[in-house]
Amino acid sequence: MSSRGAVRAGALVLVATPIGNLGDISPRAVEALADADVIYCEDTRRTRQLLTYVGVTGKRLVSLHEHNEAARVTSVLTRVSSGETVAVVSDAGTPAVSDPGLRIVRAVADKGLVVTIVPGPSAAIAALVVSGFETERFCVEGFLPRRGSARRRRLEVIATDPRTTVIFEAPPRLASTLVDLAAVCGGDRLLAVARELTKVHEEIWRGSLDQAVEEFSSRAVRGEIAVVIEGSPETPRADDEEVREALRSRLEQGASLRDAAAEVADRLAVSRRHAYQLALDVRAEGSR
Repeated sequence: MSSRGAVRAGALVLVATPIGNLGDISPRAVEALADADVIYCEDTRRTRQLLTYVGVTGKRLVSLHEHNEAARVTSVLTRVSSGETVAVVSDAGTPAVSDPGLRIVRAVADKGLVVTIVPGPSAAIAALVVSGFETERFCVEGFLPRRGSARRRRLEVIATDPRTTVIFEAPPRLASTLVDLAAVCGGDRLLAVARELTKVHEEIWRGSLDQAVEEFSSRAVRGEIAVVIEGSPETPRADDEEVREALRSRLEQGASLRDAAAEVADRLAVSRRHAYQLALDVRAEGSR
């Protein structure tokens, strides 16, 4: 991985690690970790166990997690600038995907230094492909906000998104998240709950949101969880006459132009500006 010439160029190397089964680590990942001058890792204990498994010894490990990533940027830049090969790993999967690493990548890239990757396991991709849902267009939402308006907005986006959506969830919060998803997406929306992927107790549960709420509210679950939600059915866009009829009805009920346009636009999935212009036309027709 590293250059051993008289003049050595530094590099930041992102190394994907197994999401459960240590046998999934690639030979190239082992080589990258063995070649690195230093390894920045989410949990030094877990990374040391991985290194022991693959027979790599004597490596300097530096913690890199959500609470100290910003503070680690300077040291990483210094090392790469001076010609060192810096490897970055998370506890499982690909760094910077719902795991630390993004700030480091941006900082190193912004300085024009080398950033490369040894690709490999990803919980999001693994869950997506075993779900059986559409894979041509998908979105990884990661962990949802735990409460408040931020959570509500993200759920509303998922409910109307035609793409397959992957989210991560912790076992204690799975049941409540399924209830929230059923409320915004409808109980008949299909999903897959992927738990403990690649591990001994791997489980892929498939069904509707209503069925999932019943299933997971009545039993305790453990391990890493990815929830894959089928995309919202795409509805044909309403034509202008349909929009006018809806606006006419709301205006006759006493709604203001602005309120009628906003409500109809959201309901029929057209732009608010276009709906407002049509509302002006409807009002003009009524005044003739």
